[in-house]
Amino acid sequence: MDFISDILQYRYLSNALIACILSGITCGIIGTYIVARRMVFLCGGITHASFGGLGIAFYFGANPILGATIFAILSALGIEWSNSRAKIRPDSAIGMVWGIGMAIGALFISMRPGYTSGDMANFLFGSIVTVTDGDIIALAILSILLIIGTILWHRPIMFAAFDSNFAGASGVPVKAISYAMAIVTAITIVLSIRTMGIVLLISLLTIPVVAANSIFKEYKKIIPTSVALAVTSSIAGIALSYHAEVPSGPAIIFMLTIALLTIKLLSLWVKHLKRTKARAAKA
Repeated sequence: MDFISDILQYRYLSNALIACILSGITCGIIGTYIVARRMVFLCGGITHASFGGLGIAFYFGANPILGATIFAILSALGIEWSNSRAKIRPDSAIGMVWGIGMAIGALFISMRPGYTSGDMANFLFGSIVTVTDGDIIALAILSILLIIGTILWHRPIMFAAFDSNFAGASGVPVKAISYAMAIVTAITIVLSIRTMGIVLLISLLTIPVVAANSIFKEYKKIIPTSVALAVTSSIAGIALSYHAEVPSGPAIIFMLTIALLTIKLLSLWVKHLKRTKARAAKA
């Protein structure tokens, strides 16, 4: 009850809770596309590449999130372009962007006068209590746009993600979808950095989708299930962080892992029961 009363009393805690809910929605939706396209590594590349923008903005005293957003979008578009035009394999392009972004970020941060190793800790590992009203507004707008986009265009997006060649032959604008989703993915990643941090964010994008896929095989069911799991685990992680006095990012990952293991064990148990009943019926 103390947790609930403190959320109502302290603005930073209420912002943290709202950020968890909104990040769960955005990451659940975008994560479904990423997993379907088998480009989880893409998220890691964009996330770590955004560190370059953080470092440059930090050096010049600008807004780090703005710098990370610009860097993340350019990195995402660069990866898509190199894959489609330059004929560079996606894993190679992601690896290059990943390393270059981290190197640029580390260089500019180290050059800043008075730099200490803790200056970037909030962005690397997340510090949800630093979420601002502006972050909440941006996440809310992104969540609304993603929900509307999912309702209207989830079928062609998933079609392009599963089989881009056949989708293109069927008249689906695959390139436009790829570039648009790359931009949306980059924005989602950057706006969720305060919640999970650069190092841990990829788990929020993938674990809920993997867990949902253990229950359902249709993506119109996986998307809302992923969102529900991400939001529920994030709220539980915040509560755990509050009571155990541990960082919010690892606490959320811990709750996501518990949810995944529970769902996997339950699905295996259900399959075992079905096999047992089938054998009994044959006998």
